[in-house]
This record gives sequence, C-alpha cells and structure tokens, in this order.
Amino acid sequence: MTRFYYDLHIHSCLSPCADDESTPNSILGMGELNGLGIMALTDHNTAKNCPAFFEAAKRYSVVPVAGMELTTAEDIHLVCLFEELSGAMEFDRLVDSYRILIPNRVDIFGNQLVCDQNDEIIGHEDNLLSNATRITIDMAPGLAGDFGGVVYPAHIDREANGLLGVLGLFPPTPEFSCIELHDPEKAPGIIARHRLEDKRLIISSDAHYLWDIKEPREYFELPRGGSPEEIRRYLFEYLKGRA
Repeated sequence: MTRFYYDLHIHSCLSPCADDESTPNSILGMGELNGLGIMALTDHNTAKNCPAFFEAAKRYSVVPVAGMELTTAEDIHLVCLFEELSGAMEFDRLVDSYRILIPNRVDIFGNQLVCDQNDEIIGHEDNLLSNATRITIDMAPGLAGDFGGVVYPAHIDREANGLLGVLGLFPPTPEFSCIELHDPEKAPGIIARHRLEDKRLIISSDAHYLWDIKEPREYFELPRGGSPEEIRRYLFEYLKGRA
C-alpha cells in the first residue's frame, strides 16, 4: 500500500469567487510543491477546466481527478467526482441543461475563465456559475452515477451551503458513502452527533486561492498503481465504500 496525500476540492479561475491566478498549471504546481499525490478540480457547476487540468497534469507527479462542486436546488454544495474525464464532461453537459442562467457581474463576482493546458485563456463563461441549479439533492447521486461519478456533501462543518447548515440534519436519503469536512478537528463531534461512523471521511481545502491548497496531512492508503488511471480506479473503489 502507498500513501497518497490529497486535496479533492479545489477551484480554478473558472469559479467566479476564485483567484484568476488559480490556473490549472498553477494549481498542480502548488500541489506538487505541497507534496500532494492526488488533486481534484471542482469548479462551481462546471467541469470545463478539467480537460486542461488533465493535460497539464502530465507535467507533474500528481494524479488528476475531474470533478465539480454542484449547487443543488436547496442551495447545498455537493462534491461530484468522476473516475474518467469523459464522464465529468458528460455530466457537465447535463448540468448545463439544469442551470438557471443569470448573467455574471464580473465587477461583483469576478471572472470565469476557461484555460487550455498552457494556462492560455481560451474562453469565459457569461452566466454566473455559483448560483443554485434545478438539480435537487435527491437527484444528484443518480445523475452523476450514470457517468461513473461519486457524490458526497461538501464542507458539512460550515453553515453556508453545508448540508447540516441548510437542512439541520443528515437525511437518511439519498445515501452518501462519504462526507467532506474542512476542519478535521470538528470531525469527531459531527460524526458522533449525526451518527456518521459508516461514512468515509474526506478532509479537503475548498481552495479558491493557491495558498489555500492543502498541506500533506490526510492521505489515502491505496495499492501502488503504475498509472494515473490505475490509481484513480483504486481511489474510486475506496470512495464508493468497496475497499
């Protein structure tokens, strides 16, 4: 078994609230400097910088994971991760059909920049990405699962957009295999209070700036894999509760 230090919740310059310097290469470079082995790109309601993230990752010793931070109709944030880039991009197209289109105010919310693998800006998203979609919390796991995705509630230790903060409890359905917290010190109390001992615990940064990307502390112990594809396969077996 090998330790893989990770950060599975990172925003790029495509997210309106993220720094323009958080480009795919810069994110990967910071992760490598920090000693991370697995990183997921999870912009708000989009995966359109994930192709550049995957291409850029070929220059680094980091296994890339394609993802998205989905905002549900209830205004709850869910992390959606995909074993294959193609699955993330199919889900991206589906989420586009459920978005509520509101023109982005760059002066208020910031830029929403699409990059290529060399961090060149190749486009931008005109409509705000961070507002709620028409996908409910009950719909999300099934919709993402159709494309090989794993879905779990993001930063449940936070009031804003956290599942517990919005609902006041952890619902019995839909079933989630994992939970994410931002502050690991809060984990024992939240897990005991809401009887979440059967969930896989993920600690991630929700980084919107390069300096927020995690230091190497939490890790997955996975079989040693020879390729990013093998390592992602082992990771997703773990996230799905099968390993």
